[in-house]
Amino acid sequence: MESMEPTNTSATEFGTIGVWSTALRTDNPEHGGEVADAAAELESLGYGTIWLGGSPSVADAAPLLAATSRLAVATGILSIWDHNPEDVAAARARLERDHPGRFVLGLGASHSALAERYARPYSTMKEYLTGLDEATEPVPASGRVLAALGPKMLELSRDRAAGAHPYLVTAEHTAKAREILGKGTLLAPELKVVLDTDTAAARETARAYLGGYLQLPNYTKNLERLGFAESDFTGGGSDRLLDAVFALGDAETIASRVGAFLSAGADHVAIQVVTADPRHDVPLAQWRELAKTLPVGG
Repeated sequence: MESMEPTNTSATEFGTIGVWSTALRTDNPEHGGEVADAAAELESLGYGTIWLGGSPSVADAAPLLAATSRLAVATGILSIWDHNPEDVAAARARLERDHPGRFVLGLGASHSALAERYARPYSTMKEYLTGLDEATEPVPASGRVLAALGPKMLELSRDRAAGAHPYLVTAEHTAKAREILGKGTLLAPELKVVLDTDTAAARETARAYLGGYLQLPNYTKNLERLGFAESDFTGGGSDRLLDAVFALGDAETIASRVGAFLSAGADHVAIQVVTADPRHDVPLAQWRELAKTLPVGG
């Protein structure tokens, strides 16, 4: 098994392992109070951070912070096209007053297919960060991270944020990102996991989820930089691609893949448990099982 120790300790408040979930968004009407209960259990299991997926708002983090006492809650990520920086800064300041040091503003440029005003993502991100800097209640660089895939956005994560939160990446990308970020800058990749010892079934679950992401050029271009080809993107993804961007198997196998990301330079790995309906399922049983083998509490 790969080493389970992070290579950097620049942001120990995140913990070594976090949970990435769209279902834990508080505007998800299917779960009601279940979200707060799940957050409390994740904290008791030792996970360090909850990353809220699905382009959340700052307000979505408030109930999770209220239900817990120490873990961090991050937006993973808030779309810069949907929220005014002055409003975001004010909302973040309110959370900081109520829960000091526990909310992290994760920002991203989303995708052209999802954002009507999408244009000049790198330049717009720089302008957005300036807006946060100049807000009435500024967001410090230490309180924000960027969804960064390519070299320029990774450099921006290093220079104007606490670090990077890359999504749908490989351990090889993590190593390249660490080279760009250098030491002392947070690197917190997301990693999709399917807890299923039936390899064929696990790949079927993974393909059903991955197919949608493979329609988004930001992801496929990044994967091409890592050596994948158009043929890897058809039919929900080749076996080679699935094995690179997912951890498939039992808890020990998943722990080994997480260890590979940590060894490659990640400070923190945000695991996303993929089920038949990952955008709505709250997979408590899987989170409990993984907590037995992953370095939670670190």
